[in-house]
Amino acid sequence: MAAHLPYEYIYLRYKKKFPHVWCPGCGIGIVMGSIIRAVDTMNWDMNDILLVSGIGCTSRMPVYLDFNTLHTTHGRALAFGTGAKLANPSLKVIAVMGDGDALAIGGNHLIHSARRNIEITTIIVNNSNYGMTGGQFSPTTPPGTFTATTPYGMMEPGFDICSLAQGAGAVYVARGTVYHVMELDKIIACALEKPGFSVVEVLAPCPTNFGRANRLGDAVKMMESLRDTTITQVQAEKLPPEERAGKTVRGVFLDRDDNEGYTARYARLCEQAAGGVSTE
Repeated sequence: MAAHLPYEYIYLRYKKKFPHVWCPGCGIGIVMGSIIRAVDTMNWDMNDILLVSGIGCTSRMPVYLDFNTLHTTHGRALAFGTGAKLANPSLKVIAVMGDGDALAIGGNHLIHSARRNIEITTIIVNNSNYGMTGGQFSPTTPPGTFTATTPYGMMEPGFDICSLAQGAGAVYVARGTVYHVMELDKIIACALEKPGFSVVEVLAPCPTNFGRANRLGDAVKMMESLRDTTITQVQAEKLPPEERAGKTVRGVFLDRDDNEGYTARYARLCEQAAGGVSTE
Protein backbone atom coordinates (compact mmCIF):
# COMPACT_ATOMS: atom_id res chain seq x y z
CA MET A 1 0.00 0.00 0.00
CA ALA A 2 1.32 3.45 -0.95
CA ALA A 3 -1.02 5.53 1.21
CA HIS A 4 1.88 7.53 2.69
CA LEU A 5 1.93 9.66 -0.49
CA PRO A 6 -0.99 11.54 -2.07
CA TYR A 7 -2.68 9.47 -4.74
CA GLU A 8 -1.98 12.03 -7.44
CA TYR A 9 1.77 11.50 -7.02
CA ILE A 10 1.45 7.76 -7.39
CA TYR A 11 -1.36 6.86 -9.75
CA LEU A 12 -2.27 9.94 -11.82
CA ARG A 13 -0.60 11.61 -14.78
CA TYR A 14 -1.29 14.80 -12.91
CA LYS A 15 1.35 16.94 -14.67
CA LYS A 16 0.19 16.08 -18.19
CA LYS A 17 -3.47 15.29 -18.57
CA PHE A 18 -5.45 17.49 -16.21
CA PRO A 19 -7.97 19.10 -15.95
CA HIS A 20 -10.06 16.16 -17.11
CA VAL A 21 -12.77 16.33 -19.78
CA TRP A 22 -15.69 14.90 -17.79
CA CYS A 23 -18.75 17.07 -17.25
CA PRO A 24 -19.54 18.55 -13.82
CA GLY A 25 -21.51 15.98 -11.86
CA CYS A 26 -20.35 13.01 -13.95
CA GLY A 27 -19.79 9.87 -11.89
CA ILE A 28 -16.83 8.52 -13.85
CA GLY A 29 -14.26 10.37 -11.75
CA ILE A 30 -15.71 8.72 -8.65
CA VAL A 31 -15.30 5.32 -10.29
CA MET A 32 -11.69 6.19 -11.11
CA GLY A 33 -11.13 7.08 -7.46
CA SER A 34 -12.57 3.72 -6.38
CA ILE A 35 -10.27 1.91 -8.80
CA ILE A 36 -7.27 3.80 -7.41
CA ARG A 37 -8.17 2.98 -3.81
CA ALA A 38 -8.83 -0.67 -4.65
CA VAL A 39 -5.54 -1.00 -6.53
CA ASP A 40 -3.77 0.68 -3.63
CA THR A 41 -4.83 -2.17 -1.33
CA MET A 42 -3.39 -4.82 -3.68
CA ASN A 43 0.29 -3.92 -3.25
CA TRP A 44 0.78 -4.49 -6.95
CA ASP A 45 3.69 -3.12 -8.93
CA MET A 46 2.17 -0.49 -11.22
CA ASN A 47 4.24 -1.85 -14.10
CA ASP A 48 2.23 -5.08 -13.81
CA ILE A 49 -1.12 -3.32 -14.30
CA LEU A 50 -2.75 -2.80 -17.69
CA LEU A 51 -5.83 -0.58 -17.93
CA VAL A 52 -7.76 -0.97 -21.20
CA SER A 53 -10.70 1.00 -22.55
CA GLY A 54 -12.74 1.32 -25.71
CA ILE A 55 -14.45 4.55 -26.81
CA GLY A 56 -16.79 6.79 -24.83
CA CYS A 57 -16.73 8.99 -21.75
CA THR A 58 -15.41 6.20 -19.53
CA SER A 59 -12.69 5.40 -22.06
CA ARG A 60 -10.83 8.56 -21.12
CA MET A 61 -9.81 6.95 -17.83
CA PRO A 62 -6.59 5.36 -19.16
CA VAL A 63 -5.45 8.83 -20.19
CA TYR A 64 -5.37 9.93 -16.55
CA LEU A 65 -4.10 6.83 -14.73
CA ASP A 66 -0.37 6.17 -14.80
CA PHE A 67 -0.48 2.41 -15.38
CA ASN A 68 0.27 0.62 -18.61
CA THR A 69 -2.74 1.77 -20.62
CA LEU A 70 -4.52 1.11 -23.90
CA HIS A 71 -7.18 3.44 -25.30
CA THR A 72 -8.58 1.22 -28.04
CA THR A 73 -11.49 1.19 -30.50
CA HIS A 74 -15.21 1.17 -29.79
CA GLY A 75 -16.37 -2.01 -28.08
CA ARG A 76 -12.98 -3.72 -28.31
CA ALA A 77 -11.50 -3.21 -24.85
CA LEU A 78 -11.92 -6.88 -23.94
CA ALA A 79 -10.52 -8.05 -27.28
CA PHE A 80 -7.35 -5.99 -26.76
CA GLY A 81 -7.24 -7.00 -23.10
CA THR A 82 -7.49 -10.67 -24.02
CA GLY A 83 -4.61 -10.36 -26.47
CA ALA A 84 -2.44 -8.58 -23.91
CA LYS A 85 -3.25 -11.13 -21.19
CA LEU A 86 -2.39 -14.08 -23.44
CA ALA A 87 0.86 -12.42 -24.53
CA ASN A 88 1.81 -11.62 -20.93
CA PRO A 89 -0.23 -13.62 -18.39
CA SER A 90 1.48 -11.87 -15.47
CA LEU A 91 -0.32 -8.61 -16.29
CA LYS A 92 -3.16 -7.51 -14.03
CA VAL A 93 -5.66 -6.49 -16.72
CA ILE A 94 -8.51 -4.09 -15.92
CA ALA A 95 -11.03 -3.17 -18.62
CA VAL A 96 -13.17 -0.05 -18.15
CA MET A 97 -16.15 0.55 -20.41
CA GLY A 98 -19.43 2.40 -20.61
CA ASP A 99 -22.77 0.67 -21.04
CA GLY A 100 -22.90 1.37 -24.78
CA ASP A 101 -19.27 0.42 -25.32
CA ALA A 102 -19.60 -2.84 -23.38
CA LEU A 103 -23.03 -4.06 -24.41
CA ALA A 104 -23.75 -2.81 -27.93
CA ILE A 105 -20.82 -3.17 -30.33
CA GLY A 106 -18.85 -4.83 -27.51
CA GLY A 107 -21.60 -7.21 -26.42
CA ASN A 108 -20.19 -10.34 -27.98
CA HIS A 109 -16.76 -9.63 -26.53
CA LEU A 110 -18.31 -9.39 -23.08
CA ILE A 111 -20.21 -12.66 -23.49
CA HIS A 112 -17.29 -14.65 -24.82
CA SER A 113 -14.74 -13.19 -22.40
CA ALA A 114 -17.00 -14.40 -19.59
CA ARG A 115 -17.45 -17.77 -21.30
CA ARG A 116 -13.67 -18.22 -21.59
CA ASN A 117 -13.10 -17.04 -18.01
CA ILE A 118 -10.19 -14.88 -19.16
CA GLU A 119 -8.51 -13.26 -16.15
CA ILE A 120 -9.72 -9.68 -16.62
CA THR A 121 -11.48 -7.38 -14.15
CA THR A 122 -14.25 -5.66 -16.10
CA ILE A 123 -15.78 -2.43 -14.81
CA ILE A 124 -18.84 -1.15 -16.68
CA VAL A 125 -19.97 2.37 -15.87
CA ASN A 126 -23.69 2.42 -16.59
CA ASN A 127 -25.15 5.89 -17.16
CA SER A 128 -28.00 4.65 -19.40
CA ASN A 129 -26.95 6.44 -22.59
CA TYR A 130 -24.15 7.25 -25.02
CA GLY A 131 -22.99 10.33 -23.15
CA MET A 132 -19.99 11.28 -25.25
CA THR A 133 -21.77 11.47 -28.61
CA GLY A 134 -24.88 13.39 -27.63
CA GLY A 135 -27.03 11.19 -25.43
CA GLN A 136 -28.36 8.48 -27.75
CA PHE A 137 -30.04 5.43 -26.25
CA SER A 138 -27.90 2.48 -25.18
CA PRO A 139 -28.65 -1.18 -24.35
CA THR A 140 -29.33 -0.17 -20.73
CA THR A 141 -31.62 2.82 -21.35
CA PRO A 142 -34.73 2.23 -19.20
CA PRO A 143 -38.03 1.77 -21.06
CA GLY A 144 -40.03 4.95 -21.36
CA THR A 145 -37.10 7.32 -20.87
CA PHE A 146 -36.06 9.97 -23.36
CA THR A 147 -32.79 10.28 -25.23
CA ALA A 148 -31.59 12.05 -28.37
CA THR A 149 -32.70 9.05 -30.42
CA THR A 150 -35.84 8.16 -28.45
CA PRO A 151 -37.77 11.45 -28.42
CA TYR A 152 -41.04 9.59 -27.76
CA GLY A 153 -39.58 7.33 -25.08
CA MET A 154 -37.48 4.18 -25.13
CA MET A 155 -39.61 1.27 -26.36
CA GLU A 156 -37.10 -1.56 -25.84
CA PRO A 157 -36.26 -3.38 -22.59
CA GLY A 158 -32.74 -2.89 -21.32
CA PHE A 159 -30.05 -5.44 -20.57
CA ASP A 160 -29.52 -6.45 -16.97
CA ILE A 161 -25.72 -6.37 -17.00
CA CYS A 162 -25.28 -8.55 -13.93
CA SER A 163 -27.70 -11.23 -15.10
CA LEU A 164 -26.03 -11.28 -18.51
CA ALA A 165 -22.57 -11.68 -16.97
CA GLN A 166 -23.72 -14.49 -14.68
CA GLY A 167 -25.37 -16.37 -17.52
CA ALA A 168 -22.30 -16.00 -19.74
CA GLY A 169 -19.93 -17.57 -17.21
CA ALA A 170 -18.24 -14.86 -15.13
CA VAL A 171 -16.93 -15.97 -11.73
CA TYR A 172 -17.59 -12.69 -9.90
CA VAL A 173 -20.49 -10.33 -10.61
CA ALA A 174 -21.46 -7.28 -8.59
CA ARG A 175 -23.26 -3.94 -8.80
CA GLY A 176 -22.46 -0.71 -7.01
CA THR A 177 -23.18 2.99 -7.38
CA VAL A 178 -21.11 6.16 -7.28
CA TYR A 179 -23.17 7.31 -4.31
CA HIS A 180 -22.19 4.31 -2.16
CA VAL A 181 -18.46 4.89 -2.56
CA MET A 182 -17.06 2.85 0.33
CA GLU A 183 -19.19 -0.08 -0.76
CA LEU A 184 -17.92 0.34 -4.33
CA ASP A 185 -14.28 0.40 -3.17
CA LYS A 186 -14.74 -2.99 -1.51
CA ILE A 187 -16.58 -4.49 -4.48
CA ILE A 188 -13.84 -3.46 -6.92
CA ALA A 189 -11.10 -4.69 -4.58
CA CYS A 190 -12.78 -8.11 -4.40
CA ALA A 191 -13.10 -8.17 -8.18
CA LEU A 192 -9.38 -7.41 -8.58
CA GLU A 193 -8.48 -10.28 -6.27
CA LYS A 194 -10.72 -12.80 -8.02
CA PRO A 195 -9.07 -15.26 -10.42
CA GLY A 196 -10.98 -15.42 -13.68
CA PHE A 197 -13.38 -13.03 -15.37
CA SER A 198 -15.07 -10.58 -13.01
CA VAL A 199 -17.69 -7.94 -13.80
CA VAL A 200 -18.61 -4.88 -11.76
CA GLU A 201 -21.50 -2.72 -12.93
CA VAL A 202 -21.41 0.81 -11.55
CA LEU A 203 -24.53 2.96 -11.72
CA ALA A 204 -23.53 6.56 -12.41
CA PRO A 205 -25.36 9.79 -13.36
CA CYS A 206 -25.07 11.60 -16.69
CA PRO A 207 -26.56 15.02 -15.82
CA THR A 208 -25.58 16.68 -19.10
CA ASN A 209 -27.45 14.39 -21.48
CA PHE A 210 -29.63 11.75 -19.80
CA GLY A 211 -30.50 13.93 -16.83
CA ARG A 212 -31.55 16.92 -18.91
CA ALA A 213 -33.53 14.82 -21.39
CA ASN A 214 -35.55 13.28 -18.56
CA ARG A 215 -35.75 16.33 -16.29
CA LEU A 216 -34.05 14.49 -13.46
CA GLY A 217 -32.62 17.60 -11.85
CA ASP A 218 -29.03 18.58 -11.29
CA ALA A 219 -26.13 16.28 -10.42
CA VAL A 220 -26.98 16.39 -6.70
CA LYS A 221 -30.55 15.28 -7.40
CA MET A 222 -29.31 12.44 -9.59
CA MET A 223 -26.91 11.30 -6.87
CA GLU A 224 -29.73 11.41 -4.34
CA SER A 225 -31.77 9.28 -6.71
CA LEU A 226 -29.07 6.60 -6.58
CA ARG A 227 -29.37 6.72 -2.80
CA ASP A 228 -33.16 6.48 -2.84
CA THR A 229 -33.78 3.98 -5.65
CA THR A 230 -31.15 1.34 -4.86
CA ILE A 231 -31.22 -1.18 -2.04
CA THR A 232 -28.91 -3.86 -0.71
CA GLN A 233 -29.63 -7.55 -1.14
CA VAL A 234 -30.48 -7.80 2.56
CA GLN A 235 -32.99 -4.98 2.22
CA ALA A 236 -34.45 -6.56 -0.91
CA GLU A 237 -35.04 -9.87 0.86
CA LYS A 238 -37.08 -8.12 3.56
CA LEU A 239 -39.31 -6.15 1.21
CA PRO A 240 -42.53 -7.49 -0.31
CA PRO A 241 -42.59 -7.52 -4.13
CA GLU A 242 -44.77 -4.41 -4.38
CA GLU A 243 -42.27 -2.37 -2.35
CA ARG A 244 -39.32 -3.65 -4.37
CA ALA A 245 -40.86 -2.35 -7.59
CA GLY A 246 -38.72 0.42 -9.06
CA LYS A 247 -35.75 -0.42 -6.84
CA THR A 248 -32.38 -1.62 -8.14
CA VAL A 249 -30.50 -4.13 -6.02
CA ARG A 250 -26.80 -3.61 -5.44
CA GLY A 251 -24.17 -5.95 -4.00
CA VAL A 252 -22.34 -9.15 -4.97
CA PHE A 253 -24.56 -11.49 -6.99
CA LEU A 254 -22.02 -14.19 -7.83
CA ASP A 255 -18.72 -15.18 -6.26
CA ARG A 256 -17.76 -18.70 -7.26
CA ASP A 257 -14.50 -20.61 -7.09
CA ASP A 258 -12.96 -21.35 -10.47
CA ASN A 259 -9.26 -20.87 -9.98
CA GLU A 260 -8.15 -22.00 -13.43
CA GLY A 261 -8.60 -19.15 -15.82
CA TYR A 262 -8.22 -19.13 -19.58
CA THR A 263 -4.50 -18.31 -19.66
CA ALA A 264 -3.66 -21.35 -17.50
CA ARG A 265 -5.61 -23.64 -19.81
CA TYR A 266 -4.03 -22.01 -22.84
CA ALA A 267 -0.50 -22.46 -21.43
CA ARG A 268 -1.18 -26.14 -20.80
CA LEU A 269 -2.46 -26.57 -24.34
CA CYS A 270 0.67 -24.88 -25.72
CA GLU A 271 2.87 -27.26 -23.72
CA GLN A 272 0.98 -30.25 -25.06
CA ALA A 273 1.25 -28.97 -28.61
CA ALA A 274 4.98 -28.26 -28.26
CA GLY A 275 5.53 -31.74 -26.90
CA GLY A 276 3.46 -33.41 -29.57
CA VAL A 277 1.01 -34.66 -26.96
CA SER A 278 -2.54 -35.16 -28.19
CA THR A 279 -5.31 -33.57 -26.16
CA GLU A 280 -7.75 -36.32 -27.15
